Amino acid sequence: MKRIITIQDISCVGKCSLTVALPIISAMGVEASVLPTAVLSTHTAFKGFTFRDLTSDIQPICDHWKQEKIHFDAIYTGYLGSFEQLDLMHKLVADFGGGDTLTIVDPCMADNGKLYPGFTPEFAFAMAKLCGKANVMVPNLTEASFLLGIPYVESGYDEEYVKDVLKKLAALGAQKVVLKGIQFEQDQQDLKGVAGKIGIAAYDAATGKFSWYFHKKMPVSFHGTGDIFASVLTGALMRGLSLEQSYTLAADFVVESIKQTLSHENYNWYGVDFEAAFPYLLGRL
Repeated sequence: MKRIITIQDISCVGKCSLTVALPIISAMGVEASVLPTAVLSTHTAFKGFTFRDLTSDIQPICDHWKQEKIHFDAIYTGYLGSFEQLDLMHKLVADFGGGDTLTIVDPCMADNGKLYPGFTPEFAFAMAKLCGKANVMVPNLTEASFLLGIPYVESGYDEEYVKDVLKKLAALGAQKVVLKGIQFEQDQQDLKGVAGKIGIAAYDAATGKFSWYFHKKMPVSFHGTGDIFASVLTGALMRGLSLEQSYTLAADFVVESIKQTLSHENYNWYGVDFEAAFPYLLGRL
């Protein structure tokens, strides 16, 4: 059985970060080891949440793993809350990455044109260096703009713009780039029928190949769906699916999870019912 390590925070209530990564990757038949970077009572959309930083525990845990000669088939980083944690991830990748071990970086730091509270352009520049160590990086369009230090373009862009962003992201050092949240206002020459839809654009720097996948845009958005996407992508890659198959499955599972959530009149506001969509996910594997 493949074993991955995922490094991100854990919210005791709230469907995001480790509370989605662990069950999703495990359900996909992949051993999910975890390295919590912080413990929160709830995720940050709640008011008055508690927070305990676990940065000081990261290196001793890694040292013990090295002592035990533990091997990981993939390293998957999610939300990282400080420059110190970024530095520790560089060391973790150096110690446990390389060879056949995939490094997957989800630069969870921004959305809808803005950085998350507490983050700065300087942090985004430092995150870009970690993305450069990745075999696969998984930013959204907002994160891409901050990683590259370019203005965020919300709409009106075309296929060539997206391709240019993908190439610039790959130039940071990542072998493959999966860019989320792509929307075209009008049909593009090579992408007929995607107007009004939302989806994925990907680029493989080794082959120079671009690929795309679009689906119906759901009427609402929920906290944690980016973490669900990255977790399914990681699990699928570990199951031997291609990059295209992996991000397609990840996007479809997010949509199915939202559908399951909206099927209830009084659905949870703080996250999607991804658990109810597991039969769909396992049926696709």
